[in-house]
Amino acid sequence: MNARPLRIAYGRIAQESNALSPVLTQLDDFARTHLVRGRALAEACSAGGREVPAFLADAELSGFVRACVADGDTTPLPLVSAWAVPGGPVSRAALDALTGELCDRLRAALPVDGVMLSLHGAMAAEDSLEPEAEILAAVRAIVGPEVKIAVALDLHADLTPNKLRAIDVLAAYQTNPHRDHARTGERAGRQLIAALRGRTRLHSTWRSLPMVHGGGLTLDFLPPMLPIFWRLRTLERDKSSVLLANLFMSHLWLDSPELGWAVHVTTDGDAQRADEVADALADRLWAVRHQGPPQLPDAQAAIAEARAAKLARRLGAVVMCDASDVVGAGAPGDRSALLAAALEHGRDLRWLLPMRDPAAIEALSSARIGGEVALSVGGSLDPARSTPLPVRGTLRRFEATDSFGRVATLDLGPVQLVVTEGACLAMKPEFYADRGLDVWGADVIGVKSFFPFRLYFAKVLRKSIYVRTGGGTTDFDTVTAQRFARPTWPQMDPGDWRPADRARRQVEAMR
Repeated sequence: MNARPLRIAYGRIAQESNALSPVLTQLDDFARTHLVRGRALAEACSAGGREVPAFLADAELSGFVRACVADGDTTPLPLVSAWAVPGGPVSRAALDALTGELCDRLRAALPVDGVMLSLHGAMAAEDSLEPEAEILAAVRAIVGPEVKIAVALDLHADLTPNKLRAIDVLAAYQTNPHRDHARTGERAGRQLIAALRGRTRLHSTWRSLPMVHGGGLTLDFLPPMLPIFWRLRTLERDKSSVLLANLFMSHLWLDSPELGWAVHVTTDGDAQRADEVADALADRLWAVRHQGPPQLPDAQAAIAEARAAKLARRLGAVVMCDASDVVGAGAPGDRSALLAAALEHGRDLRWLLPMRDPAAIEALSSARIGGEVALSVGGSLDPARSTPLPVRGTLRRFEATDSFGRVATLDLGPVQLVVTEGACLAMKPEFYADRGLDVWGADVIGVKSFFPFRLYFAKVLRKSIYVRTGGGTTDFDTVTAQRFARPTWPQMDPGDWRPADRARRQVEAMR
């Protein structure tokens, strides 16, 4: 039995923000995806529970609770967990409401020995570039300087001095596509408990690299990132002084002048080892900066590629990602360009496509199921980047859902179009199957996800195509127009990452 029981409060406020989207993320967007409190959160994170029912049975907080159970004498104290689909910056009202509730519940839970938070790390707010730093500062102000705070982050987090100031234990995903949410929470929880029990002495350091592109597709199971991710996991498994090793790859659509890749290393009291490992990891990341994202075909070329993939379509389907409108990266989801191309150039193919358009949903709400409809779809949320497209077809279904708001399914001949009121996070087959559509009967399936769809569509996916449809919201080259605080790759090649890193950490030291 351990020396004494521990009390650790836990909660979440998480969303990945796209600063280029004009559609603010509101409190209702969190409620639609995941907003759980108190006892309900404890049940969701317990054995047999489902932490985020529409997305993940086990996520960071479930992993953390498992670490507490394994300790045998630690009580996890549930606060509030809020998670929204990626989108535009969080409204100030939503941020204040969620932070206020988290802090109120934390005060009620006092005294605590530690706090475990699941954040994203790339959240923006309508009047703040670093709302997560605000959340962390508010929590620190409540618990004081002696209580340790552990944080689990997405590996696309933007690591900054303001965030790190309040963090004692930091763990990030070590997979891309992300599939280690629970393991990340368990890693953070395990190291938090070990430090609280005096078994380890935490020493952390980090490096900031002036690069926002690199690593090819950045997938953990393909070169050039495969050996780097393998190294992260090996460092932690070797039972050396390295407790946690993390890398962070930029979320490209976060409007931050300090945006860049980073590494963060925590050792058991070994400052020299932390510096050596952080420098070595930073060097390895810097070496892959020249391997940028692939050049993407336009819609007409992508359709021709899908048409030529006859065997792939016979054995399954071609899954096509509209890389200019990825909801999984915070885009509004209302681009009409791929739909227009499918109707003009791909009528010989069977399509399943998504679209977000609250105005179209309202117009369809009074239409007769099975009746013919004529309306415009797309372009209602981000008219600067998308144009409404007139379509004519049959309304097959109209239904209310918990995850997507009201949903209409339109038969447009070659295209079965799923129109949503809320975020159309089309990254799982269920997005279509729940509408009565057969993914195995489709030639081309449209998704609004960069990476996770590769996992969820694995059974039917025989070929994936990323298509460029001309939108500025989530194209890879958006960063060419961004203003950075210092020369940053690929806008400029600084030659060496160290001067920028030293400048960044000198700023941290002065604050």
